[in-house]
Amino acid sequence: MKQAARGGLSGSDCKLFAAWMLLCAAIVVHVTDEAGHNFLGVYNPTVLALRGRVPWLPLPVFSFRLWISGLAVGIAFLFSLSLFLARGARWSRPIPYVLSILMIANGLSHIAATILGRTVASVRFPRPMPGFYSSPTLIAASIYVLMKLRNARRRSIQTLAESQHNGACRG
Repeated sequence: MKQAARGGLSGSDCKLFAAWMLLCAAIVVHVTDEAGHNFLGVYNPTVLALRGRVPWLPLPVFSFRLWISGLAVGIAFLFSLSLFLARGARWSRPIPYVLSILMIANGLSHIAATILGRTVASVRFPRPMPGFYSSPTLIAASIYVLMKLRNARRRSIQTLAESQHNGACRG
């Protein structure tokens, strides 16, 4: 706690920071895997097939340039959040929870599509699906972030309880 008061990172914040950076790196690897294996050649036909069945579904079709540019901006934003996570900013804590859950779902969907050899009935592709190779790393990094978030929460609750107890004992 003294370290955090002097402006350094607490142990749990430092571990969460490292886990977050690992997840950001895993996302970079995953996007590279997708880009290098023609992900949009599977994604865009899947979106068009889904829109044919469910016209109100708000899924966009992307050109490669727009897709990769949007992901680059998004990844830069995620890396910039690391500064706030490292400092223990409370408002930033829900973001890793949500992103980790989404990345677990993303990784599992790549694995499932690889097993099935398709995304929807009309969109088949040679196995593995683009993004498959990096999916286990993406899932593992996401689980690691969730574990560090849980540990940081436990420590902050414990610290709060101790400070309330010590305050009550002094009065």
